[in-house]
Amino acid sequence: MVFVTGATGLLGANVVRALLAAGRDVRVGVRARSDTSALTDLALERVNVDVTDGPAALGAAFADCTAVVHVAAAVTAGRLGREQLVRVNVEGTRSICAATADRGARLVVVSSVAALGRLPDRPADETVPYNNHAMHDPYSDTKAQADEVVAQFVSNGLDAVTVYPTYMFGPWDVRPSSGAMILAVAQGRARLAPPGINDFVDVRDVARSIVSALDKAPRGRGYILGGEELRYFDAWTRIARIVGARPPIGTAPAALVRTVGAFGGLFTRLTGREPDVNPVSAAYGTLEDYRFTSARALAELGHAQTDLDKAIADAWQWFRDHGKA
Repeated sequence: MVFVTGATGLLGANVVRALLAAGRDVRVGVRARSDTSALTDLALERVNVDVTDGPAALGAAFADCTAVVHVAAAVTAGRLGREQLVRVNVEGTRSICAATADRGARLVVVSSVAALGRLPDRPADETVPYNNHAMHDPYSDTKAQADEVVAQFVSNGLDAVTVYPTYMFGPWDVRPSSGAMILAVAQGRARLAPPGINDFVDVRDVARSIVSALDKAPRGRGYILGGEELRYFDAWTRIARIVGARPPIGTAPAALVRTVGAFGGLFTRLTGREPDVNPVSAAYGTLEDYRFTSARALAELGHAQTDLDKAIADAWQWFRDHGKA
Protein backbone atom coordinates (compact mmCIF):
# COMPACT_ATOMS: atom_id res chain seq x y z
CA MET A 1 0.00 0.00 0.00
CA VAL A 2 1.27 3.46 -0.97
CA PHE A 3 0.01 6.55 0.84
CA VAL A 4 -0.22 9.78 -1.19
CA THR A 5 -0.57 13.29 0.24
CA GLY A 6 -1.83 16.12 -1.97
CA ALA A 7 -3.75 13.65 -4.14
CA THR A 8 -6.45 16.15 -5.13
CA GLY A 9 -4.05 18.50 -6.93
CA LEU A 10 -2.55 18.39 -10.42
CA LEU A 11 0.51 16.30 -9.63
CA GLY A 12 -1.06 14.24 -6.86
CA ALA A 13 -3.99 13.16 -9.04
CA ASN A 14 -1.58 12.04 -11.75
CA VAL A 15 0.69 10.27 -9.25
CA VAL A 16 -2.30 8.29 -7.99
CA ARG A 17 -3.14 7.25 -11.55
CA ALA A 18 0.47 6.27 -12.27
CA LEU A 19 0.58 4.14 -9.12
CA LEU A 20 -2.70 2.43 -9.95
CA ALA A 21 -1.49 1.79 -13.49
CA ALA A 22 1.61 0.17 -12.00
CA GLY A 23 -0.58 -2.20 -9.98
CA ARG A 24 -0.06 -0.55 -6.60
CA ASP A 25 -2.70 -0.27 -3.90
CA VAL A 26 -3.23 3.38 -2.99
CA ARG A 27 -4.52 5.25 0.04
CA VAL A 28 -4.86 9.03 -0.05
CA GLY A 29 -5.14 11.65 2.63
CA VAL A 30 -7.80 14.30 2.01
CA ARG A 31 -8.99 17.25 4.03
CA ALA A 32 -12.69 17.65 4.79
CA ARG A 33 -12.86 20.80 2.63
CA SER A 34 -10.90 19.38 -0.32
CA ASP A 35 -12.33 19.19 -3.83
CA THR A 36 -11.95 15.47 -4.52
CA SER A 37 -13.35 15.49 -8.05
CA ALA A 38 -9.94 14.45 -9.44
CA LEU A 39 -10.31 11.15 -7.55
CA THR A 40 -13.83 10.23 -8.67
CA ASP A 41 -14.28 6.58 -9.68
CA LEU A 42 -10.70 5.59 -8.75
CA ALA A 43 -10.18 2.34 -6.84
CA LEU A 44 -8.40 3.66 -3.76
CA GLU A 45 -8.82 4.22 -0.04
CA ARG A 46 -9.40 7.64 1.50
CA VAL A 47 -8.71 8.90 5.00
CA ASN A 48 -9.36 12.34 6.43
CA VAL A 49 -5.99 13.67 7.47
CA ASP A 50 -3.92 16.78 6.84
CA VAL A 51 -0.14 17.07 6.75
CA THR A 52 -0.37 19.58 9.61
CA ASP A 53 -2.17 17.12 11.90
CA GLY A 54 1.11 15.89 13.37
CA PRO A 55 3.09 12.64 13.36
CA ALA A 56 0.63 10.63 15.46
CA ALA A 57 -2.36 11.26 13.18
CA LEU A 58 -0.24 10.76 10.07
CA GLY A 59 1.26 7.58 11.46
CA ALA A 60 -2.22 6.16 12.03
CA ALA A 61 -3.12 7.05 8.43
CA PHE A 62 0.04 5.30 7.21
CA ALA A 63 -0.85 2.04 8.99
CA ASP A 64 0.20 -0.97 6.85
CA CYS A 65 1.66 1.33 4.14
CA THR A 66 5.13 0.40 2.92
CA ALA A 67 5.66 3.69 1.10
CA VAL A 68 4.56 7.33 1.21
CA VAL A 69 4.59 9.88 -1.62
CA HIS A 70 4.44 13.37 -0.14
CA VAL A 71 3.05 15.73 -2.78
CA ALA A 72 1.05 18.15 -0.64
CA ALA A 73 2.36 21.70 -0.36
CA ALA A 74 1.25 25.28 0.12
CA VAL A 75 2.13 27.26 -3.01
CA THR A 76 2.27 31.01 -3.54
CA ALA A 77 3.76 33.35 -6.12
CA GLY A 78 4.25 36.37 -3.87
CA ARG A 79 5.45 37.45 -0.45
CA LEU A 80 2.32 36.96 1.63
CA GLY A 81 1.55 33.86 3.66
CA ARG A 82 5.01 32.91 4.94
CA GLU A 83 3.63 31.65 8.26
CA GLN A 84 1.22 29.26 6.52
CA LEU A 85 3.94 28.07 4.14
CA VAL A 86 6.24 27.29 7.06
CA ARG A 87 3.43 25.39 8.79
CA VAL A 88 2.64 23.27 5.74
CA ASN A 89 5.86 23.00 3.77
CA VAL A 90 8.39 22.82 6.59
CA GLU A 91 6.59 21.54 9.69
CA GLY A 92 4.21 19.40 7.64
CA THR A 93 7.18 17.74 5.94
CA ARG A 94 8.80 17.23 9.33
CA SER A 95 5.70 15.41 10.53
CA ILE A 96 5.57 13.31 7.36
CA CYS A 97 9.21 12.31 7.82
CA ALA A 98 8.71 11.46 11.49
CA ALA A 99 5.60 9.37 10.81
CA THR A 100 7.24 7.56 7.90
CA ALA A 101 10.37 6.84 9.91
CA ASP A 102 8.27 5.42 12.76
CA ARG A 103 6.57 3.06 10.29
CA GLY A 104 9.83 2.04 8.61
CA ALA A 105 8.31 3.00 5.26
CA ARG A 106 9.97 4.42 2.15
CA LEU A 107 9.31 8.07 1.35
CA VAL A 108 9.37 10.10 -1.86
CA VAL A 109 9.20 13.84 -1.15
CA VAL A 110 8.09 16.18 -3.92
CA SER A 111 10.06 19.39 -3.69
CA SER A 112 10.53 21.91 -6.53
CA VAL A 113 13.35 23.25 -8.65
CA ALA A 114 12.58 26.51 -6.82
CA ALA A 115 14.32 24.90 -3.84
CA LEU A 116 17.56 24.46 -5.79
CA GLY A 117 20.27 26.94 -6.66
CA ARG A 118 20.87 28.49 -10.07
CA LEU A 119 24.07 28.82 -12.10
CA PRO A 120 24.93 31.78 -14.36
CA ASP A 121 26.54 29.82 -17.18
CA ARG A 122 24.80 26.44 -17.44
CA PRO A 123 21.74 24.50 -16.27
CA ALA A 124 21.84 23.62 -12.58
CA ASP A 125 21.72 20.05 -11.32
CA GLU A 126 20.62 18.56 -7.99
CA THR A 127 23.94 19.39 -6.29
CA VAL A 128 23.68 23.19 -6.60
CA PRO A 129 22.84 24.61 -3.15
CA TYR A 130 19.91 26.98 -2.73
CA ASN A 131 20.90 30.57 -3.48
CA ASN A 132 17.54 32.30 -3.89
CA HIS A 133 17.44 34.12 -0.53
CA ALA A 134 17.61 37.63 -2.01
CA MET A 135 14.23 37.19 -3.72
CA HIS A 136 12.47 36.92 -0.33
CA ASP A 137 10.12 34.32 -1.76
CA PRO A 138 8.43 32.35 1.03
CA TYR A 139 7.57 29.44 -1.26
CA SER A 140 11.11 28.72 -2.45
CA ASP A 141 12.52 29.50 1.00
CA THR A 142 10.22 27.02 2.72
CA LYS A 143 10.72 24.31 0.10
CA ALA A 144 14.49 24.67 0.59
CA GLN A 145 14.00 24.47 4.36
CA ALA A 146 11.90 21.34 3.89
CA ASP A 147 14.77 19.81 1.93
CA GLU A 148 17.01 20.42 4.94
CA VAL A 149 14.46 18.66 7.17
CA VAL A 150 14.43 15.63 4.86
CA ALA A 151 18.23 15.56 4.77
CA GLN A 152 18.35 15.52 8.57
CA PHE A 153 15.98 12.55 8.72
CA VAL A 154 17.93 10.73 6.00
CA SER A 155 21.13 11.19 8.00
CA ASN A 156 19.32 9.44 10.86
CA GLY A 157 18.30 6.50 8.68
CA LEU A 158 15.05 7.51 6.94
CA ASP A 159 14.69 5.85 3.54
CA ALA A 160 13.74 8.99 1.59
CA VAL A 161 14.19 10.29 -1.94
CA THR A 162 13.44 13.82 -3.19
CA VAL A 163 12.22 14.87 -6.62
CA TYR A 164 12.30 18.39 -8.06
CA PRO A 165 9.69 18.97 -10.79
CA THR A 166 9.74 21.98 -13.09
CA TYR A 167 6.62 23.77 -14.40
CA MET A 168 3.96 21.14 -15.12
CA PHE A 169 1.15 21.01 -17.67
CA GLY A 170 -1.43 18.26 -18.07
CA PRO A 171 -4.90 16.97 -17.20
CA TRP A 172 -6.59 16.89 -13.78
CA ASP A 173 -5.63 20.47 -12.91
CA VAL A 174 -8.78 20.99 -10.87
CA ARG A 175 -7.99 24.32 -9.20
CA PRO A 176 -6.37 25.17 -11.76
CA SER A 177 -2.72 25.67 -10.77
CA SER A 178 0.02 25.86 -13.39
CA GLY A 179 -2.61 25.35 -16.08
CA ALA A 180 -3.79 28.88 -15.31
CA MET A 181 -1.11 29.96 -17.79
CA ILE A 182 -2.89 28.02 -20.55
CA LEU A 183 -6.21 29.58 -19.63
CA ALA A 184 -4.72 33.08 -19.57
CA VAL A 185 -3.39 32.65 -23.10
CA ALA A 186 -6.66 31.10 -24.29
CA GLN A 187 -8.66 33.99 -22.82
CA GLY A 188 -6.42 36.64 -24.42
CA ARG A 189 -5.00 37.85 -21.11
CA ALA A 190 -1.36 37.00 -21.92
CA ARG A 191 -0.43 39.62 -24.48
CA LEU A 192 3.06 40.75 -23.44
CA ALA A 193 5.33 37.98 -22.21
CA PRO A 194 8.00 38.45 -19.55
CA PRO A 195 11.55 38.01 -20.92
CA GLY A 196 12.67 35.11 -18.75
CA ILE A 197 13.14 31.36 -19.14
CA ASN A 198 11.41 28.39 -17.54
CA ASP A 199 11.38 24.63 -17.94
CA PHE A 200 8.05 23.00 -18.83
CA VAL A 201 7.16 19.31 -18.42
CA ASP A 202 4.22 16.96 -18.87
CA VAL A 203 2.84 16.21 -15.40
CA ARG A 204 2.39 12.55 -16.38
CA ASP A 205 6.12 12.22 -17.05
CA VAL A 206 6.75 13.57 -13.56
CA ALA A 207 4.21 11.16 -12.05
CA ARG A 208 5.71 8.12 -13.76
CA SER A 209 9.21 9.12 -12.66
CA ILE A 210 7.99 9.42 -9.08
CA VAL A 211 6.80 5.81 -9.27
CA SER A 212 10.18 4.89 -10.74
CA ALA A 213 11.97 6.71 -7.90
CA LEU A 214 9.83 4.84 -5.39
CA ASP A 215 11.05 1.55 -6.85
CA LYS A 216 14.61 2.32 -7.94
CA ALA A 217 16.19 5.36 -6.33
CA PRO A 218 18.89 4.99 -3.67
CA ARG A 219 18.19 6.46 -0.24
CA GLY A 220 18.98 10.17 -0.06
CA ARG A 221 19.10 10.70 -3.83
CA GLY A 222 17.53 13.74 -5.54
CA TYR A 223 16.18 14.06 -9.08
CA ILE A 224 15.22 17.05 -11.21
CA LEU A 225 12.19 16.11 -13.32
CA GLY A 226 12.07 18.56 -16.20
CA GLY A 227 11.13 18.73 -19.84
CA GLU A 228 11.68 21.53 -22.34
CA GLU A 229 13.36 24.86 -21.68
CA LEU A 230 11.51 27.80 -23.26
CA ARG A 231 11.28 31.54 -23.00
CA TYR A 232 7.85 32.65 -21.88
CA PHE A 233 7.15 34.25 -25.25
CA ASP A 234 7.84 30.95 -27.01
CA ALA A 235 5.78 28.99 -24.48
CA TRP A 236 2.82 31.36 -24.79
CA THR A 237 3.08 31.35 -28.59
CA ARG A 238 2.99 27.56 -28.59
CA ILE A 239 0.01 27.50 -26.23
CA ALA A 240 -1.83 30.00 -28.42
CA ARG A 241 -1.29 27.85 -31.52
CA ILE A 242 -2.59 24.73 -29.77
CA VAL A 243 -5.68 26.31 -28.20
CA GLY A 244 -6.51 28.49 -31.18
CA ALA A 245 -5.95 31.85 -29.47
CA ARG A 246 -4.12 35.01 -30.43
CA PRO A 247 -0.38 34.74 -29.72
CA PRO A 248 1.40 37.28 -27.51
CA ILE A 249 2.37 40.49 -29.28
CA GLY A 250 5.90 40.54 -27.92
CA THR A 251 8.21 40.45 -24.92
CA ALA A 252 8.18 43.10 -22.21
CA PRO A 253 11.51 44.66 -21.19
CA ALA A 254 12.80 43.28 -17.92
CA ALA A 255 12.88 46.76 -16.38
CA LEU A 256 9.20 47.23 -17.14
CA VAL A 257 8.28 43.88 -15.60
CA ARG A 258 10.22 44.67 -12.44
CA THR A 259 8.65 48.14 -12.23
CA VAL A 260 5.14 46.71 -12.49
CA GLY A 261 6.13 44.15 -9.86
CA ALA A 262 7.30 46.94 -7.54
CA PHE A 263 3.95 48.72 -7.92
CA GLY A 264 2.31 45.38 -7.12
CA GLY A 265 4.32 45.25 -3.92
CA LEU A 266 3.22 48.77 -3.00
CA PHE A 267 -0.41 47.80 -3.68
CA THR A 268 0.02 44.83 -1.34
CA ARG A 269 1.40 47.00 1.46
CA LEU A 270 -1.47 49.47 1.09
CA THR A 271 -4.33 46.98 0.77
CA GLY A 272 -3.12 43.65 2.16
CA ARG A 273 -4.06 42.03 -1.16
CA GLU A 274 -1.42 40.72 -3.54
CA PRO A 275 -1.85 41.07 -7.33
CA ASP A 276 -0.62 38.45 -9.78
CA VAL A 277 2.28 40.70 -10.78
CA ASN A 278 4.25 41.41 -7.62
CA PRO A 279 7.96 41.57 -6.73
CA VAL A 280 8.31 37.77 -6.57
CA SER A 281 6.43 36.85 -9.74
CA ALA A 282 8.14 39.70 -11.62
CA ALA A 283 11.56 38.51 -10.48
CA TYR A 284 10.87 34.96 -11.66
CA GLY A 285 9.54 36.25 -14.94
CA THR A 286 12.82 37.99 -15.72
CA LEU A 287 15.24 35.24 -14.72
CA GLU A 288 17.70 34.27 -17.46
CA ASP A 289 19.30 31.52 -15.37
CA TYR A 290 16.21 29.51 -14.35
CA ARG A 291 17.63 26.49 -16.17
CA PHE A 292 17.92 22.90 -14.96
CA THR A 293 19.15 19.56 -16.24
CA SER A 294 17.28 16.28 -15.83
CA ALA A 295 20.30 14.19 -16.87
CA ARG A 296 20.36 12.19 -13.63
CA ALA A 297 16.66 11.30 -13.84
CA LEU A 298 17.01 10.38 -17.51
CA ALA A 299 19.88 8.01 -16.72
CA GLU A 300 18.68 6.51 -13.44
CA LEU A 301 14.87 6.65 -13.55
CA GLY A 302 14.17 6.44 -17.26
CA HIS A 303 12.48 9.83 -16.98
CA ALA A 304 10.50 10.50 -20.15
CA GLN A 305 10.21 13.91 -21.76
CA THR A 306 7.02 13.82 -23.80
CA ASP A 307 6.50 16.40 -26.53
CA LEU A 308 5.22 19.45 -24.67
CA ASP A 309 2.55 20.02 -27.33
CA LYS A 310 0.77 16.90 -26.08
CA ALA A 311 0.82 18.09 -22.48
CA ILE A 312 -0.65 21.45 -23.47
CA ALA A 313 -3.26 19.91 -25.79
CA ASP A 314 -4.36 17.35 -23.20
CA ALA A 315 -4.55 19.99 -20.46
CA TRP A 316 -6.63 22.23 -22.73
CA GLN A 317 -8.97 19.38 -23.65
CA TRP A 318 -9.39 18.50 -19.97
CA PHE A 319 -10.26 22.11 -19.13
CA ARG A 320 -12.84 22.15 -21.92
CA ASP A 321 -14.33 18.80 -20.95
CA HIS A 322 -14.72 19.93 -17.33
CA GLY A 323 -16.18 23.37 -17.97
CA LYS A 324 -13.11 25.38 -17.01
CA ALA A 325 -12.42 26.88 -20.44
